Amino acid sequence: KQWYQRRVAITAGMNELKNKAVEGKLQPNEFQGGTFTISNLGMMGIQHFTAVINPPQSCILAVGAPQKKMVPADNEKGFVVQTVMNVSLSCDHRVVDGAVGAQWLDSFKAYLEKPLNLLL
Repeated sequence: KQWYQRRVAITAGMNELKNKAVEGKLQPNEFQGGTFTISNLGMMGIQHFTAVINPPQSCILAVGAPQKKMVPADNEKGFVVQTVMNVSLSCDHRVVDGAVGAQWLDSFKAYLEKPLNLLL
């Protein structure tokens, strides 16, 4: 029950900050001090972009819009149609080595493809 209450509180806080940002009322002290940002232009239909790190943060994840694509498959047609989403991770290499960033993206991809593994 505690995890659910924390999730509800986090969601409420995120919604409040989102609304302030949309209304142009978000103050710098309300978004400073973080270490990692997620930039989602996918909700606006942007399929791929590269986000710029907000110092002093270490990374920013750019999330694009999901799209249907034909992917090679071992079937009669030779392909299947799957939903694919582009993400890119920008890292401050003074803080996060590029190889570590790539490992993080690999894990992120694995969890997106099989979300039930988050529960294991």
